[in-house]
Formats: sequence, C-alpha cells, structure tokens
Amino acid sequence: MSRQLTDHQHIEPAERPAMAPEAVARAMLDGFNRHYALFRYGAQRAKSLFESADWRGIQQLARERIAYYDTRVRECTSLLAAALKDSDARPSDAGERLTPQQVTYWQQVKACFIALLADHRQPECAETFFNSVSCRILHRDYFHNDFLFVRPAVATEYLDSKLPSYRVYYPAQEGLEESLLKLLADFGLAAPFADLPADTRALARMALRQLRADLPRGAGPRIAPDCQIHVLNSLFFRNKGAYAVGRLVNQGTVHPFAIALLQTPSGHVRVDALLHSSDDLSTLFSFTRAYFLVDMETPAAYVHFLNTLLPRKPKAELYTTIGLQKQGKTLFYRDFLHHLAHSRDAFDLAPGIAGLVMTVFTLPSYPYVFKLIRDRIAKDGMDHETVRRKYLLVKMHDRVGRMADTWEYSQVALPRRRFSPALLDALREQVPSLLEEDEDSVVLRHVYIERRMTPLNLYLARASDAMLEQAVKRYGDAIRDLAAANIFPGDMLFKNFGLTRLGRVVFYDYDEIQRMTEMRFRRIPPAPNPEAEMAAEPWYAVGPNDVFPEEFEHFLLSDPRVRHAFMRHHAALLDAGWWQACRERAAQGRIEDIFPYEDSRRLPAVPPHPRTSSAGLI
Repeated sequence: MSRQLTDHQHIEPAERPAMAPEAVARAMLDGFNRHYALFRYGAQRAKSLFESADWRGIQQLARERIAYYDTRVRECTSLLAAALKDSDARPSDAGERLTPQQVTYWQQVKACFIALLADHRQPECAETFFNSVSCRILHRDYFHNDFLFVRPAVATEYLDSKLPSYRVYYPAQEGLEESLLKLLADFGLAAPFADLPADTRALARMALRQLRADLPRGAGPRIAPDCQIHVLNSLFFRNKGAYAVGRLVNQGTVHPFAIALLQTPSGHVRVDALLHSSDDLSTLFSFTRAYFLVDMETPAAYVHFLNTLLPRKPKAELYTTIGLQKQGKTLFYRDFLHHLAHSRDAFDLAPGIAGLVMTVFTLPSYPYVFKLIRDRIAKDGMDHETVRRKYLLVKMHDRVGRMADTWEYSQVALPRRRFSPALLDALREQVPSLLEEDEDSVVLRHVYIERRMTPLNLYLARASDAMLEQAVKRYGDAIRDLAAANIFPGDMLFKNFGLTRLGRVVFYDYDEIQRMTEMRFRRIPPAPNPEAEMAAEPWYAVGPNDVFPEEFEHFLLSDPRVRHAFMRHHAALLDAGWWQACRERAAQGRIEDIFPYEDSRRLPAVPPHPRTSSAGLI
C-alpha cells in the first residue's frame, strides 16, 4: 500500500530523473558516427575532385574538414546539456565536484560506451570523441581513467575493415609490369590514364634499378619467389596529387614506396614519380604538410600499415597526417605521460633568442617544444586573439612542407617538481594568466606543442662554409615556397626558422604571418636630398601592410658568409618586383606546383616540374 501524504509533510521540488547511462553513451557514439561518416564522405569527394582537376575544391574541402570534429563535439555536448538539464546527473555549471551518485553515474556512462564498441571499426577515435565531450561536461579533477579514456579500452591490433585494408600482388607470378598495371587500374579512377602501359614500364624499370642497388652482390634474382606488393586500398589525396602507398616485400626485406599521380592539362592521369625510401615517405607524411584526404573504414589498420613503412614516425603524427588530428592529440598525450613516468630531466626554457610573443620551453629528453602566448606582448596591435588567429590560419592553410603543424591543448597538468626554478620564474612573470599552480602540479590553461627543430640562427653560427651555404639556400627556398602558397612570413629572421631531421628548413613563428594578397610590396623611392637620406625617419609614407624587400638585406645579411650564400642563390628576394609578381599570381588564383619529392624521384620521361601553373592545371 502506498503511503499517503499528510497536510504537514513538505514536498521539495524534485530533480528530473537523469537519462539512463546507456542513453548518454549511445548519444555520444551517435555523435561520433555522424562525424566519421562526414569524414569519409569528404575523402570520397576528394577522389571525384581529383578526377575533375578541381584543385581549389580540394583545398577548400581540406580546410572545411578540419572543423568537422569540433562542430560534432559541440552538437553532442549541447544535446546532452539539454537532455540532462535539471537532472540529478548534470554537474554544476560552476564546475563543482561530483556527488557520490554522480561519480557512479558517469563511470557507468563510460562502461556502457565501452560495451557499444565491441564491433566498432573506429573504436580508438570514438574513445577520443567521448573524451572531448566529457571534458566539456566534467570538472578537470575528473580527467583521469575512471571517467575518460586516458588509456585505451579497446585494442586495435589486427583490427581491419570488412574488406582487407590493403591489396596484394605477386610480381614473381604475374610479372612486375603487369602487377603495377593492375595495382593502378584497381583504384578505379574515373579520369583516364594518358598511357598506363608506358607508365608502368617506366615504373618497373625504376623499381628494378632501386632493387638492384639495395641488394648485396650475389644475392640472386632481383624478383624472388616470395616477392609481394602490398598497397593500401584508398588513394591519398592532397592538393594536386594522389598517392598510392604500399610496400614491396622481396627476399624478406620491406621496401616502402609511394606512387605519385598527377593530372595533365588535357584531363588525363599520369604517373609522375616513385618514392622509394623511408626518407621519401617521411617527407610525404611530414608534420609540415597539409593533412591527407583518404577514405578509411578502419583507420587503425592504415596507421599500422604506415607504421611498418615509417617505424621512426610516432603513431600520433601518422594519425594527424591522415586527417585524424584529434586522435593524434590523444596518442601524443599518452606517449607524453608515458615518457614523463620514465624520465627524470626537468622542463626548462628553450635555447635560442627569446621571442616577444611566445614563451617557449622544452623537456630535453623529448623532441617537442611547448609554446605559451605571453600576457604582455611587446608588439603593436598584437594580442592573444590575434596570435591564436594566426595559428589557426596555419592549421587551415596548405603548409607546403614549410610550416610546422601544432597541437593545441587546454588545461594541461604537469608535475611541478619537473619544472626548473628558472622556468617557473619565467612562467610566473610572462604568462601568469595561463598558469595555475598547486602543491603538486602546474596547469597550463592554453599551450601549443610542436616538433622541436634546430633554430636556423644557432645552426648557421656553428656551420662550416659548405653547410652554411646549403642551409641559406634552403632558407631562401622556404621563403619562395611560402610566398608561392600565398603566405608572407612577416618576421624573416633566421631565429624564426628551424631545420628538421632531414635538413629541411621550416618556418615556425606565426605571429606576424599574413597572406601575400594582403601585402603591398614597394621599392624605396629616391631621397629628395642627402639630409632626408640621413634622417632617422623615412622620407616616404609607409602603410600598415607595406613591405620594402630591399630592407631585408640590413637585418638578414650582416654576416659576410651568409650574405655571399644568399646573394648567390636568392638575390631576387631583395627585389620588390619579384614579390609583386608572386603576389599577382596569388591574387589571380594560381596554385603553384610544390610537390613533396625531388625531381630525381620522377619518372625519366617526365619533364621537370614547372614552377607555376594556372589553377586547375599541372
């Protein structure tokens, strides 16, 4: 019998019962599934855009896709916020700690989510999506494995698509040319090849030459009975190129390769190059390039395959280069926590000249730097929001192998005991608004993390004459490539550029970058009289976006060795006319031919790359 209420009993306003944990978990997985369906659709669109030579469409698609993830996270968070409003499961908006009942509830949500991943093809990415949504709901004190996937719950080893992620061909049985012909034809491109048999003959000759070079003397036939070619099912699209990525297994040795496909002006596909070393593939999948568009049902299978080709490249970077940058962030953070647990060195200020905008520190035993925007920026018109916009511009732009990608984090807790006293003093002085300290931790409210490189100014100071000349040439090449991609670096000092492991010069200081089309490149007009030329102030009007390239000489070329090398290779960069022509091409919508391989990797019958081309043409 139900108990009857008396007139003396007070009825408290009851909170609405919460959604069942299963329903919350399902809503999160539905949000991720929607995201990944759109992600795959984007890669499928890239194939048709390549077939129709719509290069501007591919670049636009690549930019738009970067925002997909955060949009779906916001949608899912808003849906759950509305569903849990006034319920006894929703934490306080003020970020208060959970009640014991809420602790149990949110742990049940995670358990239910794990159960839903039993047959999922992207479980690791779904876990990351769960983390992203949960971090917008829960207080930072709950950012650990009881509530989030700090460690993965579902193994992805040997996880594959319903159809295997890569195809296999047998050159010892079919012949190398025939295997390569089938390999390329099986991608099913709608655009016809210009001359596929001729391309495969040239590819086979190039591959055999490389196999001969790699085999020891007396090693037997170049194509052994065990020879196999494994190639991933989907092409990798970026800008004007499409790449077939695979490995040739011969006499027990794995030879990584990528075949570069381009379009001719007549709308035909041709094989342009064969990349055939780990360094070639490392350059192709570099952190300095735009993300690939590639259709993958099971990304873990693709990353595992790529890792066999590039064992030195962290899986975090591989996930990032194939467009799953949020998963890359998750893996980086896991690797970083693991490294912290197995090292003892201290975080300290990064070597080199301190910047006016960023405070940069590093952990010597770990190959990354941590960058925080200073509270007080000693540059006119520069503030936190402006700097963040510049970094977002780089994230969304075609980086053409010349700008380092960054991972952006919030609320990063690091062990206080690992900070050097000098670094703590610098952080307290320069970035107090981004710092939160307690007895055990230092919390960084906002930080950018990027690959550590050797600052170019430090490299030049100790380089031999030959090494210096090569580095200065590569520095000028970097500026030319940036300008061709419609990026003006702004601050071109050597300290803002670094050298990668492979010796490539890369720009990494973004607070003053602008699009070339926003700039006005001018020659300094003649002085009206000698007094004007000697005056402290210029005798000519200077607008906010005016640039006088002849002035570069004064702050770049004071070292005679640097000046000699620069003038030998890049004297044109001091000429306003060169910059004006480059700006004009960008304003006309031209897309330059900047490919991630040297001419030595191109098929012998293919002429060298033209330096420029009209939009949509090669």
